[in-house]
Amino acid sequence: MTLRKRSRPIIRILALCGALLALTPSASASWKEQVLYSFQGIPDGSVPVGSVVFDKAGNLYGATTDGGSSSCQSIVQCGTVYQLTPPVQKGDTWIETVLYIFKGNASNDGATPAGGLVIDSAGNLYGTTAYGGTGNCVLLGTKMGCGAVFELSPPMQKGGAWTETVLYSFPSSTQGYLPRGDLVFDSAGNLYGATQFGGGKGNSCDSFYQYCGEVFKLSPPKQKGGAWAEKVLHSFAGGKDGAEPNGGLVLDSTGAVYGTTYFGGNEAACPGGVGGTGCGTVFKLIPPTRKGATWTEELLHLFNIQDGVAPAAGVIFDGSGNVYGTTYGGPQDRYGLVFQLEKPYRNSRLWKESVLYAFGDGNDGGYPAAGLVFDARGDLFGATTAGGGARRYGVIFQLAPPSRKGGTWADEPLYAFMGSPDGAHADSNLVFDKRGNLYGTTQWGGVGTTCQGGCGTVFEVSP
Repeated sequence: MTLRKRSRPIIRILALCGALLALTPSASASWKEQVLYSFQGIPDGSVPVGSVVFDKAGNLYGATTDGGSSSCQSIVQCGTVYQLTPPVQKGDTWIETVLYIFKGNASNDGATPAGGLVIDSAGNLYGTTAYGGTGNCVLLGTKMGCGAVFELSPPMQKGGAWTETVLYSFPSSTQGYLPRGDLVFDSAGNLYGATQFGGGKGNSCDSFYQYCGEVFKLSPPKQKGGAWAEKVLHSFAGGKDGAEPNGGLVLDSTGAVYGTTYFGGNEAACPGGVGGTGCGTVFKLIPPTRKGATWTEELLHLFNIQDGVAPAAGVIFDGSGNVYGTTYGGPQDRYGLVFQLEKPYRNSRLWKESVLYAFGDGNDGGYPAAGLVFDARGDLFGATTAGGGARRYGVIFQLAPPSRKGGTWADEPLYAFMGSPDGAHADSNLVFDKRGNLYGTTQWGGVGTTCQGGCGTVFEVSP
């Protein structure tokens, strides 16, 4: 199946070094786009990754996989965390500040972020790096570390330096290897995330990385200055179980954790090839009812190509507890789709999947690698990495729910990226501001000249 050869998730970090998928478009007249910042490469960042977040003052924060420095041992460069400050008056530009450049495992630091940031009420930022830390993971004969979870704390005085703290270094592949995707907090201040590999189960997921991935929980110390504690909630076994979880987890009111795996599940429909076996899954991890017991995994859906293949992002809930997400491919040899899992009725355990929209010929978008976001009216918004016209640089799209039960969702491409000096290859979850504008990143494009195809952008799309 051609999709599997094209979309190796290892991370998309490896794919970053390769050529862009084919490129796009003429913009839709319905929404306007503005590039807020174009990354420039070392010593600036490049290849922004994951979601951006706002603080209370309207500043934007995010991470870059690449750029910053080339001094650390990692699969690409060390990566950065950045801040974008909004203009003071109309006509001014957003100002970028590099808050932190990662140093890598030789300095007991993380390297190469593979997810976006989350922010707490005090303005501290949290994220993950795919490599680095103090762990013993070796790749191609080089010790690169197993990855880390970090915190960046704002300065006490304006203009001071931010302080980075490594909250947790994955010590070995058994405890997790290559954390990726955005983290999520629960109400008690615990952090949840996923590692693409590691976890101690499954041996057939990748020829370079050990095991098939895990979901983890990090609990803050009970006393200031203490260590954060990791608990592995579930290790994926590959095969009929999931494999290579994506991060971007969500929690329901009972504390259960929901997410997706890129591979695993339906082995008959997706028998393997370059990358993995199975079409991917949606899973639920149920917390134990008594202290010390184990979490329970429930597979809510196994994709079968016709209803999607290779979900590359997490999921979201609506107000009724239904689950929504995207798959990178499907139906067979097509451009991906948006799906819904309807919450079981009463005592049933069956989650019913519906394909809300399948990207058709690439002109409406293709290969979504990002998740979705709802607006206040119940419309869904998302981004695709490709599609949008003859050259295919990606699309921002809107899906409106049907006016009557059983009707179809209506798709509208809102903006099609143009490539440099515009953005290209949008694969981050979108974020709304208070005025209804959308913000996100593209991995390529912009006016940076040190990266082939541009070093990536942060953009705003407004109605």
